[in-house]
Amino acid sequence: MDNETLLTVYKMVLDFLDVGIHAVDQDGRTVIYNKKMMEIEGMDIEDVLDKNILDVFQFFQDEGSTLIQVLKTGEPILNSKQKYFNNRGLEINTVHSTYPLKKESKIIGAVEIVQDVTKLERILGSKLVRNEFASYTFEQLETNKWYPEEVIQIAKQASAMSSPLFIIGEHGTYKNIITQSIHYHSEVQGNFYYQDCAELSGSYLENILFGEKDQEGILEMANGGSLLLEEVHYLPLEIQSRLLHTLRNNKVRRNGEASERSFHVRIMGSISDDPIETITEGKLLKDLYYYLSQSSIVLPPLRNRKQDIPEMVNAFIHKFNERFKMNVTNISEKALKELVEYDWPGNIKELEHIIEETMKLMKNEEIMEYHHLPANFNHRIAEENEFLFQRDKEIKPLEEYLQEAETYYIQKALQFHDYNITKTANALQMSRQNLQYRIRKHGIVKK
Repeated sequence: MDNETLLTVYKMVLDFLDVGIHAVDQDGRTVIYNKKMMEIEGMDIEDVLDKNILDVFQFFQDEGSTLIQVLKTGEPILNSKQKYFNNRGLEINTVHSTYPLKKESKIIGAVEIVQDVTKLERILGSKLVRNEFASYTFEQLETNKWYPEEVIQIAKQASAMSSPLFIIGEHGTYKNIITQSIHYHSEVQGNFYYQDCAELSGSYLENILFGEKDQEGILEMANGGSLLLEEVHYLPLEIQSRLLHTLRNNKVRRNGEASERSFHVRIMGSISDDPIETITEGKLLKDLYYYLSQSSIVLPPLRNRKQDIPEMVNAFIHKFNERFKMNVTNISEKALKELVEYDWPGNIKELEHIIEETMKLMKNEEIMEYHHLPANFNHRIAEENEFLFQRDKEIKPLEEYLQEAETYYIQKALQFHDYNITKTANALQMSRQNLQYRIRKHGIVKK
């Protein structure tokens, strides 16, 4: 068997495994990234392979990447639970073991073996189904500036209704929080429940939703209350169809049973992608979308409402002052300017994460300065600014610079719209054909 065939066999074997495999070289660059790991972290292989792990993921400052830790210490880290964010601002929770890779006593890399935390939590009986005593008031939301005033007004109207509700917003726009507020101000007497459907996979998926013999599912658990199903388009279409039938009839049949049980719940759904596109792509059942969207709320991304960032920052500083027993009173102009100018792909959740990490780095200072911001955040800002300023470099011919500028700007526009050609072309006010021609001309590839 030649080397090329052998590599193909290795890749196939890795992709058959039901655990995530992520290996990096001695510099922290990804060299192995299997299919299961892509599913767990919500990434494409081209987003991660050959890139430094710290350029792709954001880690909590006091924890850091276990891969990087093992590279430094040469000691394995076993059965560790880790929370971090991908470059789209999506929160990831894993349980894994990390081992150093050595050749002749020299560390040449590290490998992480990641278990499916969803299945693990199911086995341990942990809370895949979350029961929240909703406590967010509209007054709190108005004070924190998490949502525009017009969104809060629509939410107030929705709280007076009992019909299904559909929330549309990118990852990190706090779709679950505004639905909690709607529940809090409604006449619904029961508790607020929510379930991220992206967490559901495997044979037990239907059991969690509909229940099984002698075990109620989430629809029955939420009886008399409100239920938010986040990322509902992650459910297989056949499950979406059964869910729609169940909601229309207000009767649920547990798996393994013939009889149906009545229930009544205020149902809410949410999605982080364009619902029309997900329907077109065959990911979302059209009839389920129409049923859930009898009322709907669209949450704008943070990059479209940067004028609210200063007040959000103040609200988060106040929150973490209380949590960490600190007395941060203000933020410097330079630090605030960088926060306002950043694009925030992870939206409000990413902003909260950055403020939390920044305050963990501070000691007794009362002013949050630019140098307090986490290093990986500053790195991303510097990376975006470096192209524009080109410090300490020779001046290029204008035509060459304009070509580079066009390539850079189209690349950023594509990233901004998750490489959706139609959305990017509309934003750049050019035809799809023109955009595709320029992508080929400049050799732009998905990063």
